[in-house]
Amino acid sequence: MSWFRERRRRNLREAPVPHEWQDIVARNVPHCRYLDALEQEMLWGDIRIFLAEKYWEGCGGLTLSDEIRITVAAQACLLTLCLPEKFYPNVRTILVYPAAYRVRTRRVGPAGVVTEGRSHRVGEAWQHGSVVLSWQDARAGAANPRDGENLVFHEFAHQLDMLDGTPDGTPPLPDEDAYRRWYEVMRDEYDHLVRAVQHGTRTLLDPYGTQDAAELFAVATEVFFERPRALRKRHLALFELLRDYYRQDPAQRVDRHPAGETDEDQADAHHQMEGM
Repeated sequence: MSWFRERRRRNLREAPVPHEWQDIVARNVPHCRYLDALEQEMLWGDIRIFLAEKYWEGCGGLTLSDEIRITVAAQACLLTLCLPEKFYPNVRTILVYPAAYRVRTRRVGPAGVVTEGRSHRVGEAWQHGSVVLSWQDARAGAANPRDGENLVFHEFAHQLDMLDGTPDGTPPLPDEDAYRRWYEVMRDEYDHLVRAVQHGTRTLLDPYGTQDAAELFAVATEVFFERPRALRKRHLALFELLRDYYRQDPAQRVDRHPAGETDEDQADAHHQMEGM
């Protein structure tokens, strides 16, 4: 089975990329313009395999299209571009709603009182097999590569976190030293973020990261790929931790790209205006 899978993947990598697909990525996923030629080639091979190996389903009346599937796949595959395990083996199904969706919730209180209701959501990462996305939010997150917010990055970071079976904010790492470093950096970043939020200080990382370690990793991943130079400048230890884990340097890509500095400056100006 392993031999057959690798042969099939090799054939998928060697197949030509339709021009329509390239147009979709150029239009919807501007992150990819920062990749060099070799990285582009690797990404397209990964996208083809990802599309072929996952089951896709439209929900809430949404009819799936190549645009939806390719836009989501390109972002998911960008995270794992240089990782040894590329294709999210714990993800079998990708469910896409047209926009935010409602789910039934059930909570048991301390006195045993059961409260039921409905909650609006834009995305979920299930530990056993599925990612759920709002297409409206997935598309919007990809469209602006410098706002630090990206739903697909967020939910698929959770899937990387859960590769070892535990949603604890720590993906599988190579050795004890790596785990020790990860714990120290993420602990310091979590404490810093909690203090900043408590004092009403504007933060580069989304305050949602104070929920727990898993959410901190997910929001940090969003900023690492979307505002890498700002993360490198303001949270160097965190930037280097994620650079070493993902085996990518998005800040370096932006540095060498003609439009990179302008994009980053515009993002900083936008966030400064919001804080006034």
